[in-house]
Amino acid sequence: MSFRPAVAGDADFLWRILLEAYNWNGDQRFTAEQLAAEPHAARYLVGWQRRDDFGVIAETDAGEPVGAAWARHLPESEPGYGFVAADVPELTLGLLPEHRGLGHGRALMEALIRAAAAGPAPVARLSLSVEDGNPAVHLYTALGFTRVGRSGNSDTMVLDVQTCPTPLNNR
Repeated sequence: MSFRPAVAGDADFLWRILLEAYNWNGDQRFTAEQLAAEPHAARYLVGWQRRDDFGVIAETDAGEPVGAAWARHLPESEPGYGFVAADVPELTLGLLPEHRGLGHGRALMEALIRAAAAGPAPVARLSLSVEDGNPAVHLYTALGFTRVGRSGNSDTMVLDVQTCPTPLNNR
């Protein structure tokens, strides 16, 4: 598994991964068309890649993309589900189903946290939303995310990038 920065040309793959993230439990609760039409979901990718968007693509040794993690600043007037503040980018993480449970999600998150810390405009905090029952909550907690709010059946979590317990080589 290798990682590379997400670029504008990755938009179609990121939409695929957004769908995987929304359908995390294996059920087809959403279609790609529904996500694109749902304002809160679409905000995570419409117009990708803006100046302050950043992300990481996970690829097999053969160069096949299998997952992604990315973050985007959203304004208070158009928040996502994990909105905390306009200066705290919301992140999205997803893997193709056959690559889940192998440690790739953790590696992707660590790569994204490194990118947040080392970017041209380092990010102090990252936020996300995680639905009840999503086993990814254990990963987020292990990485240092803490619960700061609740909306519907989801928790909003925040990570202080500079003090997270994750080993951040290349800081």
